[in-house]
Amino acid sequence: MSSAEQTPGHLVWRLAMKWRTAVDRALDPLGLTHAQYVVLASLLALDRPSQRELADHTGLEALYVSKLARSLEASGLISRTRDAVDTRTVRLSLTPQGLETVEPAVALVRSLLDRLLAPLGDRTSAFSGELLALLAVPLD
Repeated sequence: MSSAEQTPGHLVWRLAMKWRTAVDRALDPLGLTHAQYVVLASLLALDRPSQRELADHTGLEALYVSKLARSLEASGLISRTRDAVDTRTVRLSLTPQGLETVEPAVALVRSLLDRLLAPLGDRTSAFSGELLALLAVPLD
């Protein structure tokens, strides 16, 4: 590997691509993509977020979240409802079918993550802290 391929930026990109590919392959038998999984798994953790709140939580573009939400709604995995107070706001929640779909997906992705992080051993928590510090740096 050349020194240009060992820069932190290149390595972060490679790791992100490796992770996305592995998750896509693991979720394919469940009929989910990585992006769909991120939306569904996030809805497990959040209480009826707006599409904007979900976009902020996931790091996905709001327009992409809107497109994913419409697709997941058409598949019967989530429901999209107008907020009672602000009708411009669309709230998202898992349907029973969505919950049934995402629970095994979460277990599958957790197992995959354990395999990916295994080489770090007891340094996993410190690694997570470093990643959070990098994610907190504003670039725009």
